[in-house]
Amino acid sequence: MRIIISPAKKMIEDTDTFTCKEVPCFMEKTQILKDWICGLSYAEQKALWKCNDKIAQQNAERFAGMDLHRNLTPAILAYDGIQYTYMAPAVFEDGQYAYVQEHLRILSGFYGVVRPMEGVVPYRLEMQAKAAVNGTRSLYEFWGDDLYREVMDSEAAGDRRVLINLASKEYSKCIEKYLRPGDRFITCIFGELEKGKVVQKGVYAKMARGEMVRYMASINALQPEQIQNFDKGGYSFDPERSSGTEYCFLR
Repeated sequence: MRIIISPAKKMIEDTDTFTCKEVPCFMEKTQILKDWICGLSYAEQKALWKCNDKIAQQNAERFAGMDLHRNLTPAILAYDGIQYTYMAPAVFEDGQYAYVQEHLRILSGFYGVVRPMEGVVPYRLEMQAKAAVNGTRSLYEFWGDDLYREVMDSEAAGDRRVLINLASKEYSKCIEKYLRPGDRFITCIFGELEKGKVVQKGVYAKMARGEMVRYMASINALQPEQIQNFDKGGYSFDPERSSGTEYCFLR
């Protein structure tokens, strides 16, 4: 069983906590993206990133001096968004690090797929950015089915091709498009009932996704049914609104 999550826009450097011995698996394609971005004018970079001048300048400088193999931070510590704050990887126990390294995969517009302890550098590149690289029309086309093939468990590994989706739609669509018969793809919904309808609120959903990763690591979850006992943040599993492809948690 594997778990997919989105990256965070904000990133930090931490080269002291752990030594990174590995890098993500698609480094050749990451290098292509880096070179393409470095070849853009500042105005083109800013338009690509859709951000203010301060953030654009910071990232332009990052790419200009970027070395993809030095001063690396473990991905799970590098991403600094709400989801990662509530996952709290900095205080994981040893067994939890081993669990996420085996089961968790971070989807990225720049790196493709990243395992938690693989080393990355700060960057900005959302999957839905309008990047026409190497004759492709978008990052979705640039990555194709690479991400699916990397994250989906194989039956040979004994994991029965089960994927727990904790990613946003922007990233999960990179996988969903390529699902095959026999794949089990379960999206977790964290919401509240409003006028009889389940409503997901962005900040709270991100919090819950992070807490779900931490929960799964704490119980060493190996089967999807185990996560139905999740009760962090006031959430509880709603079997009536759940299905084989969606697990609904309400608070």
